[in-house]
Amino acid sequence: MITRRQAARAAAVSALSYSRILGANDRIGLGVIGTGERGTYVMTQFQKNAEVDVRALCDVYAVHIDRAQQKAPNTKTFGDHRQLLELKEVDAVLIGSPDHWHHDHAIDAMTAGKDVYVEKPMCRTRDEAPEMVRAARVNNRVCQVGLQQRSGPIYIEPKQKFIDTGALGKINHIDAIWHGGAARPLPTEPAEKPSNLDWVRFLGRVKYRDWSPGQYLNFRAFLDFNGGKMTDFGHHWLDVVHMYMGDKPCNSAVFAGGIFFNFQDGRTAPDTCNALFEYDGFTVAFQSNTAGAEYGITFFGDKGRLFVNRNRWEFRPAGRDAQPVTNQIPGDITLDHVRNFLACCKSRALPNADVGVASISIIPPLLAVQSYLEKRRIRFDTTRLEVYPLGD
Repeated sequence: MITRRQAARAAAVSALSYSRILGANDRIGLGVIGTGERGTYVMTQFQKNAEVDVRALCDVYAVHIDRAQQKAPNTKTFGDHRQLLELKEVDAVLIGSPDHWHHDHAIDAMTAGKDVYVEKPMCRTRDEAPEMVRAARVNNRVCQVGLQQRSGPIYIEPKQKFIDTGALGKINHIDAIWHGGAARPLPTEPAEKPSNLDWVRFLGRVKYRDWSPGQYLNFRAFLDFNGGKMTDFGHHWLDVVHMYMGDKPCNSAVFAGGIFFNFQDGRTAPDTCNALFEYDGFTVAFQSNTAGAEYGITFFGDKGRLFVNRNRWEFRPAGRDAQPVTNQIPGDITLDHVRNFLACCKSRALPNADVGVASISIIPPLLAVQSYLEKRRIRFDTTRLEVYPLGD
C-alpha cells in the first residue's frame, strides 16, 4: 500500500514532469517546430551544447524539413506539430514558426509537458499573451521567449554600470531605432503552390485565401499574420526598454507612418513606422523606416547618454570635455539565450526572457499597431491591462 509520503513525492515528480529529470545522462531531447531560416539557425545554436539531441522536426513545407535534416540527421519528421508533441523522447521544443502560430504551438507544447523556447514576437494579439503565461504556470513549464538581449553581456554590462548605479541620472527619453532595408515588391513566384507545402496548415487560424507566394514568403507584410515591423523589431527594442527601466507597460501609444512604398501588391503592414510611447516619467520613440541611423537604443539622462546595440555600447557623460566610455563584444547573443534556457530546463528557475516579462513588453508594440489601424492615440490602463474606451 502506498504511503502518504510516497504519494506526495509522486505528485511532486509528476508536476515537474520528466523534462526536469531529463534521463540518466542529463540529455535534453529537442523538437523543432518551424524549420525555416530562423528556426534552423537557432536549432544550430542548441546543437552547440553537448547535452542537446535534436530528435524531431516539423514544418508545413517538406523542403524546409529536408534542409534542416541536413544539419540534424536521423530525426523524426512531421507536418503536424501535434504528432511531434506526442513523442516522449522530446523534452523541449524550439518554436520558429511564423508569428501567427506562436501562441498555439507554445500552448500545445506546454500542455504536452514540454519546455518551450519560442521566437519573438511571442504572440499576435494582446489577449493571447496571458493565455501563454497561464499555460506556462499551470503546467509548470519553462517558457523562454526569443528576446535574446535579456541574456546578452553587451546589454547586461552597461545596465549594471550606468543604469543600476544611477550614473546616467534621471532618464526622461529613449530613442529606439531599427530600420529595415529598401522596400521591394512582394515575390510572385512560385505562381503555383508547391505540392509538398501544406498551405491550409500554414494559414492556421487566419481566414482562408488562395495560395499567395507573397504572403507565404513575406508574411510580415500582412497584419493578418503579425504586427509588421512594430512587433518584429519593436518587441525586441521595447523589451530592452523594460529590461532597463522596469517591467511595466506604457500609458499610451500613438503611431505615425503607413504604406509609403505602395507596389499595389495587397500588403497591409506599414513600411514606415514611427511610434511614441508614454511611460511614468519618460517617453520612448521607436522608428523602423526603410533607411536611417544605426540600429540601437539611446537612453538620455541628465548625467549623460547611453547607446547600446547587439555588439557595442557607448556611454557619453554630460559635459563639454567628457570622454566617452565604449565596449564591443562580438558574436551572436542568441547562444547566451539558448544556454540560459537549457540551464533553466534543469534548475526549473524562470529564464531571463520568461513568458511573463515578455507578455508585458509585447503590449506597447501591439498598442502601436492598434493606433495605426484605428488612427488614434491609444490610452492604456496599466493596472487592469486594458485599453481605455474612446472618450475616457
